[in-house]
Amino acid sequence: MPRYALKIEYNGGPFCGWQRQTGQPSVQGAIEAALARLEPGPHTIAAAGRTDAGVHGRGQVCHCDLQKDWEAFRLSEALNYHLKPLPVAVVAAAQVSTDWHARFSAVERRYLFRIVARRAPLTLEAGQVWRVNHDLDVAAMREGAAHLVGNHDFTTFRSVMCQALSPVKTLDALEIGTFEGPAGREIHARFQARSFLHNQVRSLIGTLERVGAGRWAPDDVKTALEARDRAACGPVSPPQGLYLTDVGYPEDPFA
Repeated sequence: MPRYALKIEYNGGPFCGWQRQTGQPSVQGAIEAALARLEPGPHTIAAAGRTDAGVHGRGQVCHCDLQKDWEAFRLSEALNYHLKPLPVAVVAAAQVSTDWHARFSAVERRYLFRIVARRAPLTLEAGQVWRVNHDLDVAAMREGAAHLVGNHDFTTFRSVMCQALSPVKTLDALEIGTFEGPAGREIHARFQARSFLHNQVRSLIGTLERVGAGRWAPDDVKTALEARDRAACGPVSPPQGLYLTDVGYPEDPFA
C-alpha cells in the first residue's frame, strides 16, 4: 500500500480547525472526503500540525495511504478537483516510504503571524491578518521577543488544554519585521521550532502586542515566562493572521 505526502494550503476561516470533528467542517475531513472520491474509504490522514479554527496553512503537510499506485501530479490534480469549491488545495504531492510520517518525521515547523496596525476596518484582508487600531513599537516587541528564544519552560504560554507531556520547548527563532502591505503597515512575526505547544504562538503574540502597545515593558515578558503560570500570560491573540508556513524534514519529500 503506497504512502503519499501532501503539501496543503488552506484558508482556515470556514473550518473548525485541521482536526476532524463530528458535525463540523474541518480541513482533515475535507481532504479525507476527497480521497474517498478516488478510492473507497474510510481514509485517515495524519498531519504535521493540528491548526486551530481560523488558522491558515501555506505549507501544512499530511500523509495518506492508498491502494492504487498514483503518479504524484495526477493525485494532486484529482484531489484538487474533488476539493472544489472549498478553500483547500494540494500544492504538491510525492510518494514516500511506508515508514515516513508527516508528524513524527518532521524536524522543524515554521509559523508566520501577520498584524496590521490601522484604524479602518479591513475589507479585502479581513480574516487574513489581525488588525489592531493603534501603532505598535516594533523595537520594543523585538526586545521582549529576545527573552523567549531558546530552551524554556513555556507553561505561561500554553493552553490549559494542551496535551503535551512537557511544557519545555526550544524556540529556535523569533524574528519580527515590518513592511507596507496592501492593507497598510504590516508587522510579521516568524517563529521556528521543532514543535510547539497548543496555543503557544498565539499566546506569545498576544503578549508581544501588549509590549508593542506600551502596556507591558519588554522585561515583563521575561517575568511572565519565569512565572510558569498561565495567569501571567497576556491576552491570547485571535487566530486570523496565523499561518503554518513550512514543515522541515531531514530530506524534503517534495524536492
